[in-house]
Formats: sequence, structure tokens, C-alpha cells
Amino acid sequence: MAQRRGYRVNERIRAPQVRVIDGDGNQLGIMEIAQARRAAEEAGLDLIEVAPEANPPVCRLLDWGRFRYEQKKKAKEAQKKSKQVEVKNIRVRPNTDDHDLDFKTRNAIKFLRKGHKVNFTVIFRGPELRHKEIGRDQLLRIAEGCLQDGDVEVQPHMEGRRMLMLIAPKPGGSRSDEAEEPEDDLADANDAVDEVPADNVPADEVPADDVPADDVPAETDGADSNDSE
Repeated sequence: MAQRRGYRVNERIRAPQVRVIDGDGNQLGIMEIAQARRAAEEAGLDLIEVAPEANPPVCRLLDWGRFRYEQKKKAKEAQKKSKQVEVKNIRVRPNTDDHDLDFKTRNAIKFLRKGHKVNFTVIFRGPELRHKEIGRDQLLRIAEGCLQDGDVEVQPHMEGRRMLMLIAPKPGGSRSDEAEEPEDDLADANDAVDEVPADNVPADEVPADDVPADDVPAETDGADSNDSE
């Protein structure tokens, strides 16, 4: 009879005596191995050694095929639980157009269906800080597009020159077999997904010469660093 590695079944059990438990969990006591095998045969089941290190070894009267299926199922569930959740990062600019926003939303949905969290970052440059509502509207639009696959775990809020939002996948919503996005879309959206942690994004990506001095109040940096919406 076929045997899964790690378990001895029926004639492969070598101990002279075993403690027997039936399929309902009832203790049948310690038996000679021949007696235990007969009990399994009379019940139309297999004698499976489940605790070989015990003295005497513990065996159960079970259907070997069903037992093997249940063990594989438990191992698969344990693997899912132990899998670490990744956080994917997607960057948005206040001037990102509707087409690219839709593309970024589709990417976020793809990540959410694979069980990943998605962190969105809107990066403001110079005078754009005066219009934070644009970034908030963009993030809320993305959140609405992801509504069926994820929930907003951290609402849009400011951290320095960046506005952040975190979306987590809905419980039990992982679909790792989801089809990948077409290559054409990848070509259309320039630098749509950035998996570099947000902390590595420079606070100001534009040289000071690019922003007229009279466009930004001198106290902008200090005020923005404490701004939270």
C-alpha cells in the first residue's frame, strides 16, 4: 500500500504493541500489533502510526487516503498563514492623468488579490503643496476603485512633502492565479509602480533652482512637516 513519508501504515508498523485509537477518538487500549491490524481490517480502515515516539506507539484506525488528504490540506493552510505579507509601493504625482491613475489602480488590485498590502504615496513639489486636496482626491479615487478587493487601513495623511494611504486586502480575498496585466499597459504607464520603500524617496526631488523663491513661503518646510490631514 502507498505510504506517505513519515507515517507507517498497516504491515509497515514494526512495534510489537501499539496504543489504538478509533476514528472517533475513542481509546481502544494497548494491543498486540496483529490484533490491532485485525481491528483495522474488520472496520474496513487502515492502521496508521501517528505517534511513533510514544511508548507504546500510538496508532489510529482511519482511511489512509482521507488521512493523507487531510494532512496535505492542513499543511497548505499552515503555509498560507506563515506567508509574510508584502507591502507594495505605488507613487502618484498631483499631475498624474486619469489614464495612469486607472493603471495604478489596476496594479493595486492585482497586488491585493495576491494578498499584499499597497502603500500609495503622492509626492508634492514646491508650489504643489498649496493644493494638497488634489492628492487627497487622487487617493480617494484609487481607494474607491479598489473597494471590492481591499479596505483602507490608513487614511490619506501628510508626512512632510508626501501624502500617504495604505490599503489592505480583504480577508479571504487572495487570488494568486489572477492574470497579469497586458504588456501594452505596462508600456503606457511610465514608472507606475515603485517597490522601493517610501522612506527612501527624497523629501524634495526638485533642485531649489527649479522653484522660484517667491512661490514658496520661507516657512513652508517647517509647517508641512507637522501637517496631517
